[in-house]
Parts: sequence; structure tokens; C-alpha cells
Amino acid sequence: IRRIVVLTGSPVSLYLHKTSPDLPPQVGVLVQLKNAAVDAGRDIAQHIAAFAPKYLNRSAVPADEIEKERRLAEETARNEGKPEAAISKIIEGRVTGFVKEVALLEQAFAKDAKKTVQQIADEAKTAVNAFHRFRVGQ
Repeated sequence: IRRIVVLTGSPVSLYLHKTSPDLPPQVGVLVQLKNAAVDAGRDIAQHIAAFAPKYLNRSAVPADEIEKERRLAEETARNEGKPEAAISKIIEGRVTGFVKEVALLEQAFAKDAKKTVQQIADEAKTAVNAFHRFRVGQ
């Protein structure tokens, strides 16, 4: 065992993902919700297993990662010869795209890409307080 988490104070949903029916689960997810929303909790846990977000929301993404992405986007835009007036919008667009990749609540929901994970939680009248994704060998 390399990692243990303790979640207290609110309901937790669990999802175990098998990559093969002959093998034990390779990915496990714990999702701590504000209140018991069994279906939404399971669906969000499945989403986490598939998309492996690193952070809960935009504010949880470290500022240095956002700044690194901002610098990379600016450098790329300048190397591509984009007009100076468009560079700031390009940077913001790429940073927003980056956040949507790494922040759970900003991601397009796996079962309905027209909605975000945040919208799914809102519809279930709950909130995601925390999540933990485990993979065999990590």
C-alpha cells in the first residue's frame, strides 16, 4: 500500500474500474459529496476513472501551472506569427482549455459532453467536496 486517504464528514461514492473481466480492478475512485446522491456520485466517479482530472476546480490548479501554460501559449502564438492584438485572447483561450483538461468540475461530463461535471452535481443537488483516484502501481 503506497497511499491511504481518510474522508470524513459527508457521503462517499466508490467506483472500481476493471480493464479486463479476468483481472481485478486497476483503477479505484472515491468521491466525497456534500450529501448522498448515489447515482450522481457513481457517474462522477466513473468520469474521474476515465478522464483522470488532477484538481477539483479552477481555484485548486496551482498558479505556477497556470503561469507555465500561459507562457507556453504566448510563446507558441508568437512563434506562429499571430497578430499582437490577438495574442492575449489566444493565451486566455489556451489557459481555459488547459483548466478544462485538469480541473474535474470544469470538464465536459463523460456521459453528456454538453454538460460539465459541475452541472451534473448541481442537477443532483449536491457538490463534490473531494476526490481521490487510485491506479494499481502508482
